[in-house]
Amino acid sequence: MSANDILLSIEDLHVSYGSIRALQGVSIEVRLGEIVTLIGANGAGKSSLLRAISGLVPAQQGKIIFDGLDLRTVPAHRIVELGVAHVPEGRGIFANLTVMENLKLATWSRKDRDLSQDYERVFNIFPRLAERRTQLAGTLSGGEQQMLAVARALMTRGRLMLLDEPSMGLAPVLVREIFQTLREINAAGTTILLVEQNARQALKLAHRGYVLETGRLVLAGTATQLATDPKVKDAYLGG
Repeated sequence: MSANDILLSIEDLHVSYGSIRALQGVSIEVRLGEIVTLIGANGAGKSSLLRAISGLVPAQQGKIIFDGLDLRTVPAHRIVELGVAHVPEGRGIFANLTVMENLKLATWSRKDRDLSQDYERVFNIFPRLAERRTQLAGTLSGGEQQMLAVARALMTRGRLMLLDEPSMGLAPVLVREIFQTLREINAAGTTILLVEQNARQALKLAHRGYVLETGRLVLAGTATQLATDPKVKDAYLGG
């Protein structure tokens, strides 16, 4: 592996909320074209890591290097422009806007104004959104709202997609559909860093993974290695 293969490198990252230490010395790498998953219990620091990458929370120490640039010196809106798209936990869609308005709003940082190919792409990936393009986002089902959140990230044309709990609250059939779609998005060229409570599904999807416990990195390896690790099986895969 060459240095040019590494899209995101996080080194000795520390994040705190007041006296609460969310991340303590975390270091990870995400290579071009990969799906990397972060596994851990609630409160392990997974969402804090994504928020630090996208500039939503400050890092007290460490480096967040994206495509050669330390994002700690970059404001959040510029991080989007640089190619980092964040799909937050809870989806974060604008309920009082239509599907089309949500998608268009996601392109605010783009310099080009021809969005026709982007609309065609996301509607090919998510045909149900095409059917509901004039519908208010708040009236969509939970699964459709998650599709809209991912589609909105795709509209930014980001190189790295940060996904926080995409399966949360979805029926099993929709979980399988979302994960299959993520596989296709990755195959088309988008690198993905995934936070997912459903460790079994995440490890089936990912190339590599990291395990966080109370803000510290405790395990790292390929998805196969982690899926067969006794500690991971006992703690996150039901034995």
